[in-house]
Amino acid sequence: MSDRRPPTEQLLERPPASPADWSAALDERPARGPAPLEPGAGDGRAVTFYRHGRDGEVRPMTGPPSGRPRRSRLPQGISKVPLIITAYFWIVKGLSTAMGESTSDYLVHRIQPVPAVLLGFAGFAVALTLQFAMRRYLAWTYWFAVVMVGVFGTMCADVLHVGLHVPYYASAALFAVVLTAVFVLWRRSEGTLSIHSITTRRREAFYWTAVVATFALGTAAGDLTAYTFHLGYFLSIVLFTAVILIPAIGYWRFGWSPILAFWFAYVVTRPLGASFADWMGKPKADGGLGWGQGTVSLVLTALIVGFVWYLAVTRKDVSRRRRRPAAPG
Repeated sequence: MSDRRPPTEQLLERPPASPADWSAALDERPARGPAPLEPGAGDGRAVTFYRHGRDGEVRPMTGPPSGRPRRSRLPQGISKVPLIITAYFWIVKGLSTAMGESTSDYLVHRIQPVPAVLLGFAGFAVALTLQFAMRRYLAWTYWFAVVMVGVFGTMCADVLHVGLHVPYYASAALFAVVLTAVFVLWRRSEGTLSIHSITTRRREAFYWTAVVATFALGTAAGDLTAYTFHLGYFLSIVLFTAVILIPAIGYWRFGWSPILAFWFAYVVTRPLGASFADWMGKPKADGGLGWGQGTVSLVLTALIVGFVWYLAVTRKDVSRRRRRPAAPG
């Protein structure tokens, strides 16, 4: 059965060299068509048009477009997530998972569980509202949303076990099913799970739903190994460090799909970061270092702010600076 949905496509006059160049290329798209096809016609340019399709790929068109490109609810082709996945992305992601774990535990034990969960939900709602209101990727709002998803996602997983007495293996299985369902619906609806294709409201909604599910699944998985399997916090760190090497090696050595490798690693960073936070913050009698959840949360928050400030200033996760040729003479 053919897909009768209107395509969400962008028209470019030149193919972008990399995902990082999409925004710049789209800013130069023609305001109206058709454009001259032969040298010497019109303004003297020979123009090849390219189509940025729903699957994130850029392909040449067989003919020129006609009319003005359709406007979507987001600026066409402008991504709402980091365009370049660098080591900084994974560092801040790991810090945010650890911070979410320590902050959630601190709030739940410092105040009553119900007000703590309501407070976490309020922060989660505010963060996502700000993120959806942005017209393009902004480091501060994006990572604020990730951090609040980490806090609230941890609370959701803990409520099932502490409040409803659901075993960790059952909650981990439940969140795994939820995440799988999100991926299936996202793939059927949009044709891709690539984070480089987050250029529409619907894709952004799928993306953040998946992120919430990954945090909840990772929290349950970390608690499963630490408590149900009796590995404790440090051995859980060792275990998940080994597991997170699987997608890295699979991608670099065995040609794994970058989408599969990304989401595999994204899920595993959650129990890895949470295990670090518990190891540092839990009392020594429970297998931790006894630093305190509040102290760990404050230190991690300061580190996150520092890294996000650096990314906001340098824009290393948005574009790569190209070296200019040296001036003659």
